[in-house]
Amino acid sequence: MKVVFMGTPDFAVPTLQSLIDRGHEVIGVVTQPDKARGRGKSVTFSPVKEKAMEYNIPVYQPVKARDPEFVDTLKSLAPDVIVVVAFGQILPKSILDIPPFGCINVHGSLLPKYRGAAPVQWAVINGEKVSGVTTMYMAEGLDTGDMILKEEVPLAEDETGGSLYDKLSKVGARLLIKTLDALENGTGVRTPQDDSQAGEYARMLDKKMGKIDFKAPAAVIERLIRGLNPWPSAYTSLHGKTLKLWKAQVIDKDYEGNVGEIVEITKDCFVVKTGEGALAVKELQLEGKKRMDAGSFLRGYPLKKGEILS
Repeated sequence: MKVVFMGTPDFAVPTLQSLIDRGHEVIGVVTQPDKARGRGKSVTFSPVKEKAMEYNIPVYQPVKARDPEFVDTLKSLAPDVIVVVAFGQILPKSILDIPPFGCINVHGSLLPKYRGAAPVQWAVINGEKVSGVTTMYMAEGLDTGDMILKEEVPLAEDETGGSLYDKLSKVGARLLIKTLDALENGTGVRTPQDDSQAGEYARMLDKKMGKIDFKAPAAVIERLIRGLNPWPSAYTSLHGKTLKLWKAQVIDKDYEGNVGEIVEITKDCFVVKTGEGALAVKELQLEGKKRMDAGSFLRGYPLKKGEILS
């Protein structure tokens, strides 16, 4: 097939690689514009652009994909199919109607429950036992198109947003190839989504949502810590400095004291009282310091019972 691939982050790279390895003719890659990062404002390329350049595939970076000039460019490429993986822009009908095999999206969840920008992380935050990948025909609505194939992925007890992200990116790469095979041989079945099964929109992550409210149950906070690992991370404050929590364990025990209070200290962790139960902090990072296990932190940074994380 002649394929135009649209994607931006590293989640999309395995799918692009699988298209190349399978021998599909990737005639163009569309990704978000380059960004200036860091103090020196050096320009960085998206992971998808870097992969495309590795194979000398033409790269297009429209500020807005719906611009008529870019739509005309896509029409001139005449792709059989457009594959979209975490591109970052909503596609208009003028693009959806271009390829004869449609615009096929690889979505990192089992639709229709987790529609939206961050389904991978919200599956962890919400305590799902199973997630997965869905391929679908794109429609004008957000993640509302007819489904083609699904593959389930069970979540480990210590699953993080990052580890699930990596798993699903690999599953998505395999599932996309199966989907294109099904489209080519006419065995692909369109399954409309049941809108009544759609859950809360999996909104985009931001740094503010990482602020820990210790009035919440320990189990809820622990899932937030895992879901926001590695970005944007869950955090609190210790002695006026930001303290990121990377790993914690739920303690099903009622302690005396106030929520947010350090109620127990051992050689390898410290325990914080929450609105329900408590949280044993196992891995952390104090502002200006490296990420480390709690035991190493405690050996170099004295804490006292009764101190409050705010």
